[in-house]
Amino acid sequence: MEDKKRIRSFEDLDVYQAAYKNMLIVHREILPNIPKEEDCDLKDQLRRSTKAIPRLIAEGHSKRHQCRGFQKYIDDALAESNETIVSLCQARDLYASHVDSNLCNSLIDQYDKISRQLYNLALSWDTFNKRNRKTINDSSYATA
Repeated sequence: MEDKKRIRSFEDLDVYQAAYKNMLIVHREILPNIPKEEDCDLKDQLRRSTKAIPRLIAEGHSKRHQCRGFQKYIDDALAESNETIVSLCQARDLYASHVDSNLCNSLIDQYDKISRQLYNLALSWDTFNKRNRKTINDSSYATA
């Protein structure tokens, strides 16, 4: 049986680590190679969406005690991840002579995995939260 590591912080989440690592790669290796005329469009959008994913995971984790609060941030992170995939496809297809197509394809695969991890996290968190939610009528709140 696989040992599960304890989640003490958002930084312990594999999906956060992957999103942060890939954000750094996009910023260092893709954005500088996209033409200047895309500064206010594709570059700006890619810059914002890649930064948003780890931020939303971190913010959502701080609201993990609120089922709907956590869900909202994870859903938003998933939307940003999917948006990043489209932007990377556009960068690859529009500027093949400027950006490394193989790197774009690898990043697209990584963000696809991140999107699936976020979706599964949202599903498993919802199930976990329903199973472990305590109410006032719950016996664990009874006093002697």
